[in-house]
Amino acid sequence: MPVIASDTDSSEKHVDDALNVDVAKGLTSDQVKEKQSRYGRNEVAEKHPNPVLAFAKKFWGLTAWMLEVAILLSFVLGKYLDLYIITALLLVNAILGFIQERQATRAVGALKHKLQLKARVLRDGIWQTLNAAEVVPDDVIRVRLGDFVPADFKILDAEATVDQSAITGESLPIDKKTGDIVYSGSLVRKGEVTGVITATGVHTYFGKTTQLVQLAKPKLHMEAVISSLMKWLLVLVVSLLVVTAVVSWARGVNLLDVVSLALVLLVSAIPVALPTMFTITMALGSFELARKGVLVTRLSASEDAALMDVLCADKTGTITENKLSIADIAALNKYTKDDALIFGALASQKANQDPIDLAFFTALEDKKIKLDEYKQKKFISFDPSTRKTEAIIEKKGDTLRVIKGAVSAVMQTCDTKENEKATIEQKMDVLANKGYRVIAVAIGKEALAMEIVGLVGLYDKPRKDSAKLIAKLESLGISVKMLTGDSLPIAKQIAQEVGLGDKISRMTDVENTRSQDGMVAAEIVDKSDGFAEIYPEGKYRIVKGLQAEKHVVGMTGDGINDAAALKQAEVGIAVSNATDVAKGSASVVLTEEGLSNVVNLVVTGRMIYQRILTWIF
Repeated sequence: MPVIASDTDSSEKHVDDALNVDVAKGLTSDQVKEKQSRYGRNEVAEKHPNPVLAFAKKFWGLTAWMLEVAILLSFVLGKYLDLYIITALLLVNAILGFIQERQATRAVGALKHKLQLKARVLRDGIWQTLNAAEVVPDDVIRVRLGDFVPADFKILDAEATVDQSAITGESLPIDKKTGDIVYSGSLVRKGEVTGVITATGVHTYFGKTTQLVQLAKPKLHMEAVISSLMKWLLVLVVSLLVVTAVVSWARGVNLLDVVSLALVLLVSAIPVALPTMFTITMALGSFELARKGVLVTRLSASEDAALMDVLCADKTGTITENKLSIADIAALNKYTKDDALIFGALASQKANQDPIDLAFFTALEDKKIKLDEYKQKKFISFDPSTRKTEAIIEKKGDTLRVIKGAVSAVMQTCDTKENEKATIEQKMDVLANKGYRVIAVAIGKEALAMEIVGLVGLYDKPRKDSAKLIAKLESLGISVKMLTGDSLPIAKQIAQEVGLGDKISRMTDVENTRSQDGMVAAEIVDKSDGFAEIYPEGKYRIVKGLQAEKHVVGMTGDGINDAAALKQAEVGIAVSNATDVAKGSASVVLTEEGLSNVVNLVVTGRMIYQRILTWIF
């Protein structure tokens, strides 16, 4: 690993041979030009299909062919009123289909917009602020608190805490140290680090997600229904025409009269208004859903919701609140659980809007505990090198020192004895096995040794309506599967709280099984209640795998990591707090918090489906 040159060692050149970059000076202008020509710009390339060809394709297919034959026969026989009506129906179907396809490209546009950031880059020995699209592999960059990461990079020095929930689905911020890779699109929560870019554009973790979004395309069941119906009616019409032609020839009837009969059969036996009727029925249903807080961005999604038998629900931000909460406290020494809450809050600052700090303040508000008798005189914010926060507080003339942070860091501050360490580690293991992130809180006099007050377990708790929603969906015959980037213990804990089964699988185990036996892997996917440690490609593959098993799949999500799966699913549902990328990929957008409207979508969708069946009959 390279060492950044200090002032006392400025003459020495430090080069990372693996990354081929001088980290003291950065790339030269010539190197930048060469890399830009080789790797291109750090942006998502959009595919722009020819709109004329895309519209022309709407006049190709079984349904379009039958309408076009009817138009031709109407012209030959001089039935111009029929010709105008059928032509209008054909054009309406083509225009509506074309508009729906154009709307589906919004997701990639939103992804591209995400990369329109600024980056601090070292080039020719000078730090510069550039558009993120201009950075190249091997550029030396600097990121700090509040920055969006412009490209995948390897940390050269120091440590940072990053929120990559929108990319990987992990609900808790992740600590990154020297040598770790930080993904493009992550948000720096704490710390300031220098790094070397390892990948840009579509080669980044973020960029690979955009490629999946462009590849994803659900099977449209409404098109299959229409094509199947048209096919059998066409067989019926052709059979009748053959019989009529044979009988007419045998009786010496003029065969030109059969052409007139063919038009009658086509117009009467073939429901030329069927596609338009489907569209109108689904549009009316969409208006009905909009009044209930459900926006349908792809009309056929409401009909697909009626047939949906599996719902893949993203955990973070969908089943859970995407907000840290205090799940449990293990009090130590002579202190109580409330003491741990109070001193943890005193070692926090609400103005920082740190997720862990806010969890303590929220817990105090829920318990109606006031901090009026305490005064915070000094606060030292979180430092990745010390892994703790610290504050000096005053209470009735006494001055106290409080800290909270990583258990190992707090134990070192407290100079914990061996027998105490065993007790602390035992309690920590109990909390960690439940999937909680564990931190410690300690207190002491300024000049005296400190002691640990307690261990606090943090987690992203389920929404209040999640368990009710899952139970209702299962009563409607829909199997619910939870998808999360978090670890297996966290996934099992959340699944237990919301009433899902205990069959939670690691995605790596599923992939390993698939490489040995695809049928066994498909069975595991079908029978699992959820999947842990899953990444965007995994979510996409889970949805495609279920579709291959003839399931109609719904998918709920809120982040960039969900975009490909949302677009691939027949019913992609973006929750109310979803990113623009997720909303652009989805076929349904919820406008209100919570998931109760998913039930409304299914129930209303089944009503729409019944109306269509009734019309067909």
